[in-house]
Amino acid sequence: MSHNPPRRYDKFPTVTVPGDHRAWSGADAWREIAARGTRTIVVDTYPGTDLPELKRCIAEALPGHRLLDVEERAARPIAEIDALIEANLTDDRVFGVLSHHTLRDFYDAERLAALATEVSSSGAPVVLVGWGAALVPLPERTLVLADMARWELQQRQRAGAPNWRCDNGGEDNLRKYKRSFFVEWRVADRHKRQLFGELDYVLDTNRSTSKATLITGNTFHRGMAAAASAPFRVVPFFDPGVWGGQWMKHVIGLDSDADNYAWCFDCVPEENSILLDVGGTVIELPSIDVVFTQPKALLGQQTYARFGAEFPIRFDFLDTMEGGNLSLQVHPLTDYIQDRFGMHYTQDESYYLLDCDDDAVVYLGLKSGTDPDDMLKALRKASDGGTSFPAEDYVNAFPAKKHDHFSIPAGTVHCSGANSMVLEISATPYIFTFKMWDWGRLGLDGRPRPIHVDHASRNIQWERDTEWAREQLLDQVEQIGSGPGWTEERTGLHELEFIEVRRHWFTDMVEHHTQGTVNVLNLVEGPEAVVESPDGAFEPFVVSYAETFIIPASVGAYTIRPHGSGVGRKLGTVKAFVRGTQTALPAALAQ
Repeated sequence: MSHNPPRRYDKFPTVTVPGDHRAWSGADAWREIAARGTRTIVVDTYPGTDLPELKRCIAEALPGHRLLDVEERAARPIAEIDALIEANLTDDRVFGVLSHHTLRDFYDAERLAALATEVSSSGAPVVLVGWGAALVPLPERTLVLADMARWELQQRQRAGAPNWRCDNGGEDNLRKYKRSFFVEWRVADRHKRQLFGELDYVLDTNRSTSKATLITGNTFHRGMAAAASAPFRVVPFFDPGVWGGQWMKHVIGLDSDADNYAWCFDCVPEENSILLDVGGTVIELPSIDVVFTQPKALLGQQTYARFGAEFPIRFDFLDTMEGGNLSLQVHPLTDYIQDRFGMHYTQDESYYLLDCDDDAVVYLGLKSGTDPDDMLKALRKASDGGTSFPAEDYVNAFPAKKHDHFSIPAGTVHCSGANSMVLEISATPYIFTFKMWDWGRLGLDGRPRPIHVDHASRNIQWERDTEWAREQLLDQVEQIGSGPGWTEERTGLHELEFIEVRRHWFTDMVEHHTQGTVNVLNLVEGPEAVVESPDGAFEPFVVSYAETFIIPASVGAYTIRPHGSGVGRKLGTVKAFVRGTQTALPAALAQ
């Protein structure tokens, strides 16, 4: 294992909200809201918010207000909701079908109307609280969104929290996550996007309900705009796994007492947080809020036109250093993921070797001459516990070295071997993995991890054999430009994938331009670099080794050069963007 010690790997990056803004916490937050003088306060929550604790805090801070729980008063019985979403949940432990329900489907319209009448006739000021509180038709209100990131919700579910209005705290976490991913979060995001234009306040409930921090709607929107106009990072999160390694503990500086860390999600805005610095107070919000509120500025017009308000590029780490192999797997073809799961694009991937030991391999493509029936028979026998699956008899194991880049279009059998530190540069869908063989292991919960040989069999592209993999997926580096102190290379991805990746080696300043589409980068070599605006449009942005950072489409021209301890050294970045979404360079830059 080689080390590239960073100046610092910032685990809690922030975005500064410009201007004079303030935040309120605890009881002060509720007194600030009440001071607006509106008789009705509507607190619409994200599903997974600790509603009993939230109600307790409101009642304690605003004893003169009448507190009404919209969920108790107007939500449909959970049995009715279960029947409504039954087809979305399916019987599978992992996979469902994406919901297109709206939150109104989960509520009784007559009871919402009756609640509006009750609020209007109340002699005391009222606080309406719960997921869907904003559905109550009121002529006047102060609207508060109690927001929360998906990663925080997952931690709560793992600790025993149930799904929304369910009595399933002790249920298998994979099934709880499935209900959230395929139904609750889709409905919740659809609902809160309708609220963004009306917000008076946003409440950060991620770390504490009793000390939740409040900002105004204007401050929220200024923060989102600030993120979409300059380089920024989302808050990475780290998770252990059965194959997890030790590299991130040493290089990034994680808990040395932890058994391992398998994953780091360093750019998955659907699940990450973003930290806003509001006058010295840090507010944590879902980073997907930037995508929802600033889609054109962040993504660019053509990327937005193609994907909608969805961030299409994912960067994450897979750490198997001193660990084990990933599960042998394949991802669904686009037609299959659309037909079976309702996703409109698929989980195309690639492995960039950030670091590795001498014995590292990547399992990729089938060995020439593999008989599909024989392989599937052996996989099914192994999944039934009858025997071990001899992966090396059917799947290529290609040697891997630092800075190799392997494209993995959907339908290609693959997995990372042990003793590798992989930067995964991929399309955003991230749970659609059909595991075929997990090397006879149990999951961290002591149960076998789900195996989906039937799904896999319908998606494996059997013609992707040894020769095809060597020709199409290995050693695809092509130099496409150079100048004083820099070289630019194209490293992937495969033509069946929509992401273009460029690598720059440099000892001096390199000029970049977003050309109207979002760029995602990682400093893959060297301790430290700085991103700057040629015309001072944003403050210099320092990045350290292994940090992933986002350059919004709106930025346009930017430069990257060695900085601090990186000066005098050869540095490397990889940059990903969506093919076919770049606009022409300005004439002055194109010459």
